[in-house]
Amino acid sequence: MLNFETLNLKEEILKAIQDMGFTEATPIQEQAIPVALTGQDVIGQAQTGTGKTAAFTIPFLQLLGNEPAVQVLILTPTRELCMQVEKEVKKLSKYLRTKSAAVYGGQDINRQIRELKGRPQVIVATPGRLMDHMNRKTIRLDHLKMIVLDEADEMLNMGFLEDIETILGACPEQRQTMMFSATMKDEIKAIANKFMKEPVLVKVKAQELTVPSIEQQYFEVPEQDKFKLLCRLLDIHNPELAMVFGRTKRRVDELTEALQKLGYQAEGLHGDLTQRHRDIVMNKFRNGQINILVATDVAARGLDVTGVSHVFNFDLPQEIDNYVHRIGRTGRAGKEGIALTFVEPRELPHLKLIEKTIQRKLQRTKLPSAQDSRQKKQDILYGKIVTAIKDGHVLDYQEFANDLIQEYGSVDALAAVLELMAGDGGHEADVEEIRLSAERPIYVKRLKESRKDGGKGKNGHRSDGRGGNRFGGDGKYKKNFKKDAIKKDSGKKNDHSNKAGKHKTCGRDGKKSYKKNKSAE
Repeated sequence: MLNFETLNLKEEILKAIQDMGFTEATPIQEQAIPVALTGQDVIGQAQTGTGKTAAFTIPFLQLLGNEPAVQVLILTPTRELCMQVEKEVKKLSKYLRTKSAAVYGGQDINRQIRELKGRPQVIVATPGRLMDHMNRKTIRLDHLKMIVLDEADEMLNMGFLEDIETILGACPEQRQTMMFSATMKDEIKAIANKFMKEPVLVKVKAQELTVPSIEQQYFEVPEQDKFKLLCRLLDIHNPELAMVFGRTKRRVDELTEALQKLGYQAEGLHGDLTQRHRDIVMNKFRNGQINILVATDVAARGLDVTGVSHVFNFDLPQEIDNYVHRIGRTGRAGKEGIALTFVEPRELPHLKLIEKTIQRKLQRTKLPSAQDSRQKKQDILYGKIVTAIKDGHVLDYQEFANDLIQEYGSVDALAAVLELMAGDGGHEADVEEIRLSAERPIYVKRLKESRKDGGKGKNGHRSDGRGGNRFGGDGKYKKNFKKDAIKKDSGKKNDHSNKAGKHKTCGRDGKKSYKKNKSAE
């Protein structure tokens, strides 16, 4: 492992690294930092949580001059990641004179303009808001020395291709360019070929595309049984902090309301929420006021949350890249995590594509029974009771307990108290009554069939998941949640489908058209 002290870094940077508790570089830092320090262009392949922010921040802080002009530009897909990266830059530059600023949508632009008048050398920005400032001439890139594209694949998924090309085209030719991405799509390679000079590719090993410390399991489960499975798994695993991923905003709204109805501490997060609402939800999650965050892929991008022990893929992601980003929310900083994925039987071919991409097989796991869930709850309760007895926290209730025992007998009295504590009364029955609006499964494109019928798969289903049958076409699985929440997203295949951001596949050749997702930025 590379020790930071061997890199001949500025004392101020080393001191900041020590303050953050780092001594040895992560694999991506070990490969990227020495190359970047030479001034070469770098393409880094690494998922969230591998230390890539420090991998590009340390080099530019080492090379940065004192000139009061924008010398470094970092582009991020979302405002959350923008704020997170700028926070990391501030930590690493705390003993330097370097000024940095975060520029993103959803914040008062006049406030940002006032901050920019302080002439920061480092700008962290989302593409849309950066272009707004460029048009207003409140950000000038004439003196730029380095540009970093962070989570480049996510920016492309969100439709920022044209913006990225415009921004890169406006930067000085004599500059250093660094690009980090969890996956290497053709579009990523095209950007590298067009805007980078002989970039050096550094990446984690293919088998490490998903962190080894994350246990990955899947359950083959019919659509209508997914919610029951989720509740049982939540009871069995009793996660400290968990993220549940749904494919659409409608799914997130319904799942959140259903979990709350059953007494789980859950909140939802998707692109339709205001920034203030998003901040409230995230503060609750970080502070432990809730322990379950239900989210879409767009809403969850760039979230900086430590301590997530479980990720539940309630719906498989349409984009395979998103699987890597989702499960990267757990297993961070060397800690263990677990990712549990629900696969509708017709989606098994899509799961195979995911496994092929990450070069790792997911463990197929047997569906837990109601008894498994009940037994786990009882085990947890037993442990709490034993601890309370040992700590002497029962003295105030001894007289009350004697009264109950004399009137109803010790076994019945204790059993009633335990049931009240566990909250088991009617739990399974309540779960059975809940019906979520069904989401259509994801169909895998088959080459021969696509050639014959212009993009339609077997039985007339569109191979890109935009056609074919729907679950619950007769309304069988719909439940009477708030009608507005169901109606708002009904029929949308994924979170990119709202009017603020479309990302659809066109024609047989698989070319994509993009529109920016302003709501996420």
